[in-house]
Amino acid sequence: MARLLVRFMARLAATAIAITLLLGPASVRAEMLTLRYGQAYSAARSIFSLPVTIAKNEGFFAREGLDVQLLQPIPGGADNQITALHNDSVDVTHVATPFLIRAALGGSDAVAIAAEFNNPIYSAVAKPEITEIADLKGKIVGMADEYGTISLSIRRLFALHGLQRGEFGVRVIEGTSARWACLRRGDCDAVVLGQPQDLTAVAQGYRLIGTSTEAVPALLYTVSAVRRSWAQAHKETLVRYVRALAAAFAFIRNVANRDKVVHTVIQSTNASDEIARATLALFFEPERGVVPKQGEIDRRGLDQVIAMMGEAGTLKPPLPSADRFIDVQYLQAAGVQK
Repeated sequence: MARLLVRFMARLAATAIAITLLLGPASVRAEMLTLRYGQAYSAARSIFSLPVTIAKNEGFFAREGLDVQLLQPIPGGADNQITALHNDSVDVTHVATPFLIRAALGGSDAVAIAAEFNNPIYSAVAKPEITEIADLKGKIVGMADEYGTISLSIRRLFALHGLQRGEFGVRVIEGTSARWACLRRGDCDAVVLGQPQDLTAVAQGYRLIGTSTEAVPALLYTVSAVRRSWAQAHKETLVRYVRALAAAFAFIRNVANRDKVVHTVIQSTNASDEIARATLALFFEPERGVVPKQGEIDRRGLDQVIAMMGEAGTLKPPLPSADRFIDVQYLQAAGVQK
């Protein structure tokens, strides 16, 4: 009888081990942790939502024991995303780095914990009769927020081509989709567009007259940001979050997953299959460093943003160090960054 009992217990233990190996480490964690992720309405419907959307749709968050809620808590632009952290509407937010920097220098304890997009390719797209940047003198250009890297990059591009501040009118419009609508209506003579709208515009006969990467070859564009005070009490949650984000970037970069990634781009941006594929080809064929490899934070890219803000007069010397605005301990704990 004792021998039978020993055999039964051994089989039970072996079964438990097999189930553990089958289900994976995340599934046996004690509890699912809730994480509220905030993003602006315009960002949620752009290519820049891709990493988080993939992480959720492909189950990478769930595998890490996270119930991630994707929220658009406050209408408006990037400044409001930092506000959402402070009024406890969200735990983590998608934000462009200039707005994080400005908030932190204004007293916020918000800090970047992972990169979402590195070097965006923004296009200056104009009416067909406008053939070059110099033709925009006296015209109306639909731009993003004056403090953001989009506008800073495009103004630098214009200056390279002899078009200076004050020589053209500006209409500040939040979101690529809204700027694209302004061009289609004829209310803007040119606009700044990201993907896939810039590719769609060119396919419809509008003219590409320049790209931001001509003027700014590398920067850190958007990040996942948290409040330091919240993060200190939720380290395990954030380690799981950045681990899932790293899995999403690996998935996006794997050409075997291209059809699934294309489908996600179509769902998020309402692009055609052809334009969605052209967008990913623009990023990866050849590799242009637009998408992080694992969510790692490039300090040099953030230094470039700080330098651009100094150039534009939105930061006064002495310029702050990039380290003031980042906390890589969660990436390090997840094995993503040294």
